[in-house]
Amino acid sequence: MAEQGKSVRVTRAANKRSAASASLANDDPSAAKNKNKNKKRVVLGELTNLPSNAVSSLDPSSLGVDSEKPRRIAKAKKLKKPIPSTTAVTKKEGDEKLDPETTSDDDDPQMCVPYASDIYAYLHEMEVDPKRRPLPDYIEKVQKDITPGMRGILVDWLVEVAEEYKLLPDTLYLTISFIDRFLSLNILGRQKLQLLGVSSMLISSRKYEEITPPHVEDFCYITDNTYTKEEVVKMEADILKSLDFELGSPSIKTFLRRFNNVAQESYKTPNLQLEFLGYYLAELSLLDYNCVKFLPSLVAASVIFLARFIIKPKMHPWTSSLQKHSKYTPSELKQCVLILHDLYLSRRGGSLQAVRVKYKQHKFKSAATMPSPPEIPAHYFSDIRQ
Repeated sequence: MAEQGKSVRVTRAANKRSAASASLANDDPSAAKNKNKNKKRVVLGELTNLPSNAVSSLDPSSLGVDSEKPRRIAKAKKLKKPIPSTTAVTKKEGDEKLDPETTSDDDDPQMCVPYASDIYAYLHEMEVDPKRRPLPDYIEKVQKDITPGMRGILVDWLVEVAEEYKLLPDTLYLTISFIDRFLSLNILGRQKLQLLGVSSMLISSRKYEEITPPHVEDFCYITDNTYTKEEVVKMEADILKSLDFELGSPSIKTFLRRFNNVAQESYKTPNLQLEFLGYYLAELSLLDYNCVKFLPSLVAASVIFLARFIIKPKMHPWTSSLQKHSKYTPSELKQCVLILHDLYLSRRGGSLQAVRVKYKQHKFKSAATMPSPPEIPAHYFSDIRQ
């Protein structure tokens, strides 16, 4: 009897659904077909009916929401690990320690411990690839209407743009890389230099780094509509063709993450002062055309050298561990370190203020306001024994 009742309920429900479907089909046969078709596509459950621009217009940080928290929670559940606490600074995925000698948890798969040396060996190969490197003297050899000063002004302005749209640091580094590589291959007039800048940032944000990047119209607006949408898109295509769509390239930030971990291996807690001072020096290096000739890994190593010197001037800034992992000796870093030191003391690029103003903020530990000795002792550049 129970089975019969169950059968009746199922049959009635089925008949009810069939009747509703038939009624819909009679009114509009295509509507029923589309309804079923659309329903199959919704594989993640019910979706809220938000306007098309609602997601991009919401900034999690403005609502006090940690945008990385859902991903961290999902990882923690999957790995059955405690959820890491949210600090004032949310680290991007990939910032974790990657070296066996700088982490005590060899069982954590997120640390990529077994592959760290192979990963960075590959990144070193990539950074020396001629296809991914700008010419060290492209302004003298290729350009006729652009000067190092113009390039510095453009980079300084792009730092402000990145701050305005809350773009990732990696987006900024890629943008400058695209600009230098394009100018190494193509002669450009000064009136199109800003167009090259916004189009490069459009590529690095929309096609590479950002989850919710600015729109093309935003980049037109930020130039006070000096360029049209069509001009920006046309320049975007020209850049991609010139670079042969080879966009991926390790940046200073890529190596800085590793070297910063090595520099702090003896610390019980992360030294945010050293970390933010390193980020500040790295972004200062983008302003100076003379730093184009240095490999990203060498600039990153020089940044750590100088940051450690500024924080503790009386202690030798280089260690055997840093030399082992960076592959650079103090004498090899000397030229780059001295340029960075001049930039830090405003003996170079003093009129370019965007990076300096940015890192005076409290959220960056006021890294730009830290005092530094005017000179670096010569003996600090003597090679140390392993």
